[in-house]
Amino acid sequence: MKTLNTILRDLREDHDIKQETIAKYLGVSQQTYSNYENGRREIPIEAVKKLSTFYKVSTDYLLRSDTTYLGNIDMQATYIDNITMHDIFYDMQSLDESNRKNLVKYIKFLHQDTN
Repeated sequence: MKTLNTILRDLREDHDIKQETIAKYLGVSQQTYSNYENGRREIPIEAVKKLSTFYKVSTDYLLRSDTTYLGNIDMQATYIDNITMHDIFYDMQSLDESNRKNLVKYIKFLHQDTN
């Protein structure tokens, strides 16, 4: 199970944001925020609330009571390696039915390792 500091790092990386940007938003130094992400310093509840607003997720998600966040849902935003979700969906739709089924099976297979 992911910890709060890991979730925050993943969210920041998903949104392609630097630690310095988040630190400024929270009103702390970049080093302090780095310590939050690295688990060397406890994250104050007020920071958790502000980060939930910033990332548009619930505090329950951040604290792992709710695991429904699916990542950045802006279809035009870079998802990974300069690829947008729009690009991914477009490529998926161009596959024939057999390959789409194989893709879904593969995604389920990969997901087994995270549960």
